[in-house]
Amino acid sequence: MINEQQIIERFVKYVTIDTESDPNNPAFPSTAKQWDLAKLLEEELKAIGLQDVELDENCYLMATLPSNIQVDVPVIGFIAHIDTSPDFTGKNVKPQIINNYDGKDILLEKEQNIVLSPQDFDDLLQYKGQTLITTDGTTLLGADDKAGITEIVSAMEYLVNHPEIKHGKIRVCFTPDEEVGKGAHLFDVQKFGADWAYTMDGSQIGELEYENFNAASAIVTIKGKIVHPGYAKGKMINSMLIANEFIAALPSEEVPEKTDNYEGFFHLHDLKGAVEETILEYIIRDHDFDLFEKRKFLMQKIASDLNNRWQKELITVSTKNQYFNMKAKITPVLHIVDIVEEVMQEIGITPLIKPIRGGTDGSQLSYKGLPCPNIFAGGHNFHGRYEYVPVASMQKATEVIVGIAKKVVQKYQ
Repeated sequence: MINEQQIIERFVKYVTIDTESDPNNPAFPSTAKQWDLAKLLEEELKAIGLQDVELDENCYLMATLPSNIQVDVPVIGFIAHIDTSPDFTGKNVKPQIINNYDGKDILLEKEQNIVLSPQDFDDLLQYKGQTLITTDGTTLLGADDKAGITEIVSAMEYLVNHPEIKHGKIRVCFTPDEEVGKGAHLFDVQKFGADWAYTMDGSQIGELEYENFNAASAIVTIKGKIVHPGYAKGKMINSMLIANEFIAALPSEEVPEKTDNYEGFFHLHDLKGAVEETILEYIIRDHDFDLFEKRKFLMQKIASDLNNRWQKELITVSTKNQYFNMKAKITPVLHIVDIVEEVMQEIGITPLIKPIRGGTDGSQLSYKGLPCPNIFAGGHNFHGRYEYVPVASMQKATEVIVGIAKKVVQKYQ
């Protein structure tokens, strides 16, 4: 139904535009280069026939596909993000097209012998015989979330070109800065005007998600005292050694590399230390809200216990909530998930309903009043040099969007 070559060309066009966001810049968007893709998309949405195309001052791009039926049905939306992760460079992306993948190792970069291998990433074997798009081993690819953008634009174009497919009003939005946690911060839910929406931001084909982590950041600041080491007995306080005690006091098995499914974790992602001061930066994650709160409490208790032992206020822990589990907001309107599940089954996709071990714009939007489950976009190994996407998965995701548009009319007209 959806032309493979058009999908490839559109996707490659998007990923070759550098849109890496910056976690250290509070501006919207956090990098000026996100405007490059936003402006291209603005013109493209107009060219394919969408209406009310508006790129606002914060780099949120919204547009409308008007209803082509006489009855009122719910307004639905589709959302994807423009930026790519700052975890790995998105500059000078050079996609490689692997036709009829043979199930063997893929050499991404010869000089450094960078290899995408099914021995390391066994999901590759699901796509034997398909067309894959990979990196050249030196950058990320950007399927997160330019695959989602490709699918939304392609689906809207298909619906415009096939007016015999009946659909209600559809809204689309492309957001900045999702990868740095700000994608939904300035999203105008009222202006968007949808009854519910879907982010096209999942991974492998079939993924359908409406649960995600409760999330917080934590900054642990440890003060020490520097004294000449030759005369330090009873005087020096080495903040780095106290930091080691703090780290060791947290559950050693509750880290990202040792947990999966519904298991939460503490993740130490940055450490800067000297004798006088050490700063530990953590993220805290758990699907269960009570366990999430207990994790934050445990960090405060460890700090308190160490302060009591030292009889000094050496350690402070500052936590900040980032987002919450959307399940609480989606469960009352679970029919919006059922619609997607039905569509997937009708087009031969096995739904993979599972919790997100992370967050999406949809989690924050759900708490802003726009219920917003997450649907697969097709990519794998996000945020690094081994990222790839099967073209057939992007085609199927595009079909899912079209199918949702049709299903809403069937159920509500």
